[in-house]
Amino acid sequence: MAETTVSFDFESLADVCESVDPPETVGDNTLVEGLQEGTDEAYELLIARFQQPVYNLVYRLLEDPGEANDVVQEVFLKVFRHIGAFRGNSSLKTWVYRIAVNEAHNHRRWFSRHCKREIGLENEDGVGGRSYGDILPDPGRSPYEVTLHGETMALIEEALANMKPVFREAVVLRDIEDLPYEEISDILQVSLGTVKSRILRGREALRRALVDRLESDSTVGWAAQTAEQD
Repeated sequence: MAETTVSFDFESLADVCESVDPPETVGDNTLVEGLQEGTDEAYELLIARFQQPVYNLVYRLLEDPGEANDVVQEVFLKVFRHIGAFRGNSSLKTWVYRIAVNEAHNHRRWFSRHCKREIGLENEDGVGGRSYGDILPDPGRSPYEVTLHGETMALIEEALANMKPVFREAVVLRDIEDLPYEEISDILQVSLGTVKSRILRGREALRRALVDRLESDSTVGWAAQTAEQD
């Protein structure tokens, strides 16, 4: 039987999975100063600006996306606790994303050795204020799920979930979050060459995983790319 060729345009992932950030009317420096001073307005702005992107990122880095809310909660707690150590050597977004990737990695490692943690998102006293469950998005109503056809979305998400974590991180950051290689290198704390290698290998793994499932789909007309072509 002749080998079936399925071409896959990874640039289209960024289009169909694009996250919509709130308007950024306050600069990083002003926001960081407010966070370091502990103002309520700064904390609310941080959540408004980063809750959706961080949730989308973490959701795709976990083997069990149902754990995303718990991990995102830990991400923002770490941001709040360690904002005093932020020195502006990278953008605030890069710093927050680095924490998110590390927390997803820590959760995978912890979960592989322990039973599932049960951490509620509601306030301890159960009254007053808003919990993370109130402000985090409904995973069934993200822009990604609204934009992309449900069946194809499920195939891509399944393929990503089965990919080795180091390759999944690189592909998600580049082809879904649409970040530049230099920023991905900063987030993952690896060399630029390693970033490109992981993206290339991750894309090939994703392509192979989708070949059998998409070969009969005449609507798929994507072209494979290397890390140097985008």
